[in-house]
Amino acid sequence: MTSRIFTCPNQDTAIRVFGVANRHLNLISQGMDLSVSCRGTEATFSGSEKACDRAVLLLGQMLASVEKGFSMGESDIETALRTLHRTGETDLARLMDDVIVRTYKGSAICPKTAGQQQYINAMRRNTLVFGIGPAGTGKTYLAMALALAQFSDRKVSRIILTRPAVEAGEKLGFLPGDLEQKVNPYLRPLYDALNEIYEPVKVRNMMSEGLVEVAPLAFMRGRTLKNAFIILDEAQNTTREQMKMFLTRIGDGSRCVVTGDITQIDLPDGRSSGLVEAVKILRGVEDIAIHKFEEFDVIRHPLVRRIISAYDKLESSPEFQSRR
Repeated sequence: MTSRIFTCPNQDTAIRVFGVANRHLNLISQGMDLSVSCRGTEATFSGSEKACDRAVLLLGQMLASVEKGFSMGESDIETALRTLHRTGETDLARLMDDVIVRTYKGSAICPKTAGQQQYINAMRRNTLVFGIGPAGTGKTYLAMALALAQFSDRKVSRIILTRPAVEAGEKLGFLPGDLEQKVNPYLRPLYDALNEIYEPVKVRNMMSEGLVEVAPLAFMRGRTLKNAFIILDEAQNTTREQMKMFLTRIGDGSRCVVTGDITQIDLPDGRSSGLVEAVKILRGVEDIAIHKFEEFDVIRHPLVRRIISAYDKLESSPEFQSRR
């Protein structure tokens, strides 16, 4: 049995590092099978020497991040713990140093896992990037953040966001309203991501000026998209023809990110996914990167990761395969 003490410089910092009601400390102690006691700015861990050392290492990195102005959430702690258990080390401070953009509320958007860091680097280095993986890995959100960062830095002159208008397992039937109102439900997730990063009033102004365009995939036909950052979301629901049409829209000075989850294809029976095919065809082509996220990269509520894991386990079982 070993004990290690970690001390924060002041009470305000201790609250941000240890969490409200010491919630962060409790998560760390539970995740590392340690006991913890806290008094003011001082936390004491007791347990195995290795686990105590890791806990103090993690708190040191959390303190460094907090002192740089970052806020730590429970999902950040969960991710760091998973990294420690998986690799024996973590570097929160290094990841959080790579700020892609800050939201209008001042929050920094940065990678939370090594996989996300690799994805961001791939988008910076390549004209076309495929980001494939389960829900909650930040595929679209990080692409959106980088698009806004490159627009702010004048590396691109506009942002184009698109996705196929495919219902997720339901037949919605006739939708009332004009064309914009009809397609809006399909594009809502893209609007939500935009409005979370940029102030909604600014987003509306950018859209009215044509600097940001959100449109169904069908609207891309016949166009050449120059000097733009283009994001195709939910690409697992494209057909072969749609994917080929979209990829051949890329013009000079543009960057393109294609995101999708190949475990959630909503195409009618018998239609193959254009994303699945494109990844096979384009693997190894120069200036194209294919990044695959893992369950490990899920940074939504910890329950999302457990749900994905449970479904993966079911779908890989012999019983499930025999019913397909």
